Amino acid sequence: MSELSQQDYRDGWRLVCEMTEAAGDAVAFARLVASEITTLSVCDLARNTRSVVSSPGSSISAADREAYDHHFAQHPLVRYHGANRGGGAHRISDSLPRAEFRESALFNEYYRRIGIDHVLAVPLFVDRSLLVSFVLNRNGKDFSDRERMLLDLVREPLAALYRHALARARSFGTLPVTPREREVLDWLAAGKTDREIGRILGMSPRTVQKHLQHIYEKLGVETRTAAVMRALEK
Repeated sequence: MSELSQQDYRDGWRLVCEMTEAAGDAVAFARLVASEITTLSVCDLARNTRSVVSSPGSSISAADREAYDHHFAQHPLVRYHGANRGGGAHRISDSLPRAEFRESALFNEYYRRIGIDHVLAVPLFVDRSLLVSFVLNRNGKDFSDRERMLLDLVREPLAALYRHALARARSFGTLPVTPREREVLDWLAAGKTDREIGRILGMSPRTVQKHLQHIYEKLGVETRTAAVMRALEK
């Protein structure tokens, strides 16, 4: 039976620290457990659709996303975590034999076209309508028991970070700001600079500053810190 080493525990703690500082950067997962494509996947269980944020250099095309959505309800990981809300890191091979998976329409119409053989999901949040997971995709060799255990080691701290961010986002939703201003405010609360916020949201630092000025006026504050504190009071 696989066991985690002291180095595994150190690597896991380092990942949690990196994710805290990077506000959910999927790249950190790929450094802990190797994968060709690492995504943050947000699944709408009511509408059978998902949105994804991919690690740099591994974006998924619109056509590929459409192919995935076509088989959403039958996806082994969606079905497993939707039915087992307390479940941890889970591989497709934990639900389906390899031969059966490779004969499925999901594999042949989606995973084969993006060049992926094995998939593992690490859930951060699950309720009746929403499933949020980090998903690791790999060619060739399946994820080992040790790798699954290692990802389970960091899952709960990262899930706590996500729940905190979700609560903050919901509280920001009561503020008298536009959706775009709310995005700026969220990244401001995460400690990002104007330049970093602009890069994340695809706007210039000057546009970020204009949004911030509008936020200050609406919240009746004059500084970045005061804006975040006022938002968190709501």
